[in-house]
Amino acid sequence: MVVGRNGAGKSSLLDILAGRLAPAGGALVLTEADDGVLTECLHYVGHRDALKAALTAEENLTFARDFLGSPALKPREALAVLGLAHAAGLPVAYLSAGQRRRVALARLLVARRPLWLLDEPTAALDTASQDILHRLIADHRHQGGIVIATTHQPLGLTDAKTLRIERPALSDSAGLAPAEGETA
Repeated sequence: MVVGRNGAGKSSLLDILAGRLAPAGGALVLTEADDGVLTECLHYVGHRDALKAALTAEENLTFARDFLGSPALKPREALAVLGLAHAAGLPVAYLSAGQRRRVALARLLVARRPLWLLDEPTAALDTASQDILHRLIADHRHQGGIVIATTHQPLGLTDAKTLRIERPALSDSAGLAPAEGETA
């Protein structure tokens, strides 16, 4: 798990790991893989759900499965796991924020990928949906998968390693000191 305050760089770290952003300094060194192989091994679920609003939930997942390859669950099966079987035929534009988030998370189930990069995966999820997500993460890890998730909420992973990213200290000389009671 990657934790830290808003703006500390958690999402940027995931973007670098996913190959979506180049680091400002230093380098990301991979062993036993190259960039092309890494991107074929991961799922990325970011702040934006990356869903086509005009397509149905099922059509979005069918596209993801066909595009990503390594098919796993059928789209309707994945939606059922996330409690959205009833929404398979609805355009994503008609779904609530929590339902859209669950459709985005269902992509994890339609194509096999050993590495899941999850940016605030609990955003917009109710308690029952968070419990489902916790089980999905636990099952994925139990099967040998790796999950790197940014979070402000507990993910039910008592044995997970935690990386805490601290926001760099702000310059007092630029008049950007932290507010009273706030630490940088």
